[in-house]
Amino acid sequence: MYAQDSGHTSGQSLVGFTVEAADGGIGHVDRQQDQAGVQHLVVDTGVWKFGRSVLIPAGAITTIDTEAQMVKVAPSREEIKSAPRFTTDSETADHEYLSAVGAYYLSLFSTPTPSRP
Repeated sequence: MYAQDSGHTSGQSLVGFTVEAADGGIGHVDRQQDQAGVQHLVVDTGVWKFGRSVLIPAGAITTIDTEAQMVKVAPSREEIKSAPRFTTDSETADHEYLSAVGAYYLSLFSTPTPSRP
């Protein structure tokens, strides 16, 4: 789900918006899925990642700036490159693939408890 403070409004189209990772641009929104439980963006990375697309869950979005037509996401470019690879549109309906992507991004945001001596 989109974070409440992300700036997302129900029914809002993000297609065509520029996508910025924590450390720089990664591409633009090619498609989006707003069905409850599987909300995500398919981002065309253009030349940044050899013309591949990546799937980014809505929960990774930190800010939507409608005026600038920009979506900011929390992960870094390298973290996005390391995500489970998106290859076909059929994966956007594959619950196993979507669960793997969700688990990967959740692992980025969970902070391990430091061990004490």
